[in-house]
Amino acid sequence: MGLISLLWGIVAMLLMFLGLIPLLGWLNWLVIPFAGIGAIIAAIGIMFRGEKSRRGKAGLLLNGIVIVIAAIRLSIGGGFI
Repeated sequence: MGLISLLWGIVAMLLMFLGLIPLLGWLNWLVIPFAGIGAIIAAIGIMFRGEKSRRGKAGLLLNGIVIVIAAIRLSIGGGFI
């Protein structure tokens, strides 16, 4: 689960970088739920694997960072652009 969440976070981060381009800000409306699912997967992996899951913690952190940056980008652009 940790590896899946880490890869999910990497894909979410790449989509978020596309959403930082002007006129592609609407993409962040899709990135936030996508990264949220990745964070849920990471949390489930950490819950079942315990302290051994280093990838799960990295996936949770990466998805959390993506959610925060995408939300800031949406608030700056007014949610449209």
